Amino acid sequence: MSETTAAETTSVLLLGGGEHTSDLALAFERLGARVTVSDDMAAMTDADALTALIDETQPRFVVADAGGVATDALLAAADRDDVEVLPTPRALRLSVDGEGLRRLAADELGLPTAPFWFAGSVAELTAVAQHAGYPLLVKPVTAAPGEGESIVLRADDIEPAWRGAVAGGRLSLQRVLAETVVEVDVAVTLLTVRTTGPSGPTVSFCEPIGHHRESADTLESWQPQHLPSAALDAAKSIAARIVNSLGGRGVFAVELLVRGDEVYFSDVAPRPQDSALVTLRSQRLSAYELHARAVLGLPVDTIMVSPAAMEISSDDHELADDSWRAALGEALAVAESDVRLFPSQRWLATATAPDPIVARDRVRRVASALRRLA
Repeated sequence: MSETTAAETTSVLLLGGGEHTSDLALAFERLGARVTVSDDMAAMTDADALTALIDETQPRFVVADAGGVATDALLAAADRDDVEVLPTPRALRLSVDGEGLRRLAADELGLPTAPFWFAGSVAELTAVAQHAGYPLLVKPVTAAPGEGESIVLRADDIEPAWRGAVAGGRLSLQRVLAETVVEVDVAVTLLTVRTTGPSGPTVSFCEPIGHHRESADTLESWQPQHLPSAALDAAKSIAARIVNSLGGRGVFAVELLVRGDEVYFSDVAPRPQDSALVTLRSQRLSAYELHARAVLGLPVDTIMVSPAAMEISSDDHELADDSWRAALGEALAVAESDVRLFPSQRWLATATAPDPIVARDRVRRVASALRRLA
């Protein structure tokens, strides 16, 4: 592929919709790209409809910002000389195939993971529990982080865990992942940027992002998360190996579990995830700007300008304008804070500080102010 510059105005078909896609579209537009956003899931998941959409828009780049996109159509588009598909169709397929991804990581690449099993029925999950013992983490084969997960502590928990995992996945798959609960110090997202140049593929890393999920609807993350040097080296090695195996260009959110110097691979998404929203305040280039630059073949840097923290949460309440103004007033009175309100009834609270501990304290005060009035 020849290098693309901002002066060579190019076209991007962005498949997605929602909060992340809006930030990503803006990042491409700031680099001079003409962006067409399709949030029609029927068109994205049907091969014929997606092929027709690509033929109609004639993009230079097709960029998927959602799972479940029709890979047959993307494979056909990737064979064209004038179209590039990113992430690669293989990476997209594995992003919605938790079993295939885990087997790639553990069996083919030899990455360290928590002991895991797959089950296709309550009976199979019961047999896994009898073999593995308790506690056992049960989750959908394909789901957003935290979605449909539960901890099985005894035999009576198995059937409810099965129902929750099957119902909570992105796809209707009668199959779940069960893994031994590993005692860890922190769960980390290591944003890994894969680019290509004259000397070949290159990977670079953002500072580790620690995160904690209080519930399926609330996520807190902060950057940087300090890791011992041995753990940081292991995390980068794991991330580079899985990202290079998936190929392509862009930002990959590599999910890791860290205990002391030990690091376990958990998951990877070929795009920024919720935990990456902290980079909107912490880095010179946010995860979305990095993703756009990498896709277009432009230089990237992962410089962090300030420690920061964020909390994103769902709010099903419809508040009067004066209630939101009061909530925002109290929240934004916290030093170095910011708030985003999304049409999806989610809100994002962010804060910066001289160190991540203070940033986390600030963002918790911002979130508390919003939550009290909800």
